Amino acid sequence: MNAPIVEVVNVAREVAWLPWAVQYFFLIGLSAGAFFLSLPGILLRKAAWSGISRRALLAALLCGLTAPVALLADLHQPGRFLNFYLHPNFGSWMAWGAFFIPLYLGGLMLYAWLALRPTLQEMAEEGGRLANWYRRLAYGGHDSRGALAVAAGLAGVGALLVLLYTGMEVMVVKARPLWDTPFLPVQFAVTALAGAVGLVLVLERLLGTATLDASVRLNRVLAATQAAALAVGAAWLALSLSGLSPAHAEALAQVAPSAAWRLTALWAAGSALLTLGLALKLPHGGLLAGLIAIHSAWMMRWTVFIGGQEIPKTGAGYYSYELPLGHDGLLGIVGTAGLWIFLFILLTNVLSWGGRNGRTGA
Repeated sequence: MNAPIVEVVNVAREVAWLPWAVQYFFLIGLSAGAFFLSLPGILLRKAAWSGISRRALLAALLCGLTAPVALLADLHQPGRFLNFYLHPNFGSWMAWGAFFIPLYLGGLMLYAWLALRPTLQEMAEEGGRLANWYRRLAYGGHDSRGALAVAAGLAGVGALLVLLYTGMEVMVVKARPLWDTPFLPVQFAVTALAGAVGLVLVLERLLGTATLDASVRLNRVLAATQAAALAVGAAWLALSLSGLSPAHAEALAQVAPSAAWRLTALWAAGSALLTLGLALKLPHGGLLAGLIAIHSAWMMRWTVFIGGQEIPKTGAGYYSYELPLGHDGLLGIVGTAGLWIFLFILLTNVLSWGGRNGRTGA
């Protein structure tokens, strides 16, 4: 009796990296980008950047405090995070991330406290129910520029390492050609900075602190990030079409036959061009350009993570992913956004985010 022959054409698999991962990579990238935007006014004391940098610091705190919650949710239980410390594997970028994240967030919190000490002292002197708490947090209210520089250096190194590991952690997955491309960490970093600029532009409007000078400065930076994103995308496509890079050529070969992926590529290029045009033609504005920049940063990560997992490692066709409504899908995204909004309400009600001393500024 002859044994039956079974041919396996395709095997559908569930995505391993859930929307929680998209939220984490999105938020931690925006936090790192916003931190660098805070340096001109807070560390370097450039008067024209004073107010902008304080709003950037607010953005860095909001996203930096929310991101670890999304990461822990993606791991499903805190014990998995603890294993990175109990059984470290220094050959893994993910394991290194467990050390880079506390370095960055610890440096960011110290940097923020030192930057806000004079504001806390001023608020304590104004009196009110929270005056005693402000006085304790101010701890004298000194403007310690040396300590601030050290904290900024610590947070800066942590931010660079976070941007590096979040890109490398995905790039090293050789089983997925779309991920295993040298440009991926650069794309993550550029879109993170663009999203951070967009977020600061939106915060300027939400807080009512937007000025013409601040909008023009931020739109200039936003235009530069969009030009960089388009340049990186063009270089990626050129390497893929020319065959100079087998990794890029294989990645393009996987997605080129899909109409959905072609539409996604057009959307990515179109949104970057639209944001670039808005930033250049309407430098006094910013709300629409800022929202598109934030959206683009999030969609880039969604496309890479979720869309990348829809491409089968073996077999024919594409896997189909439908966003579930529960905590591993839409509810998780909404919950993360809700935490961000809660922190925004809290921080903007207990602290002032105006100029260098908290009240006014460009």
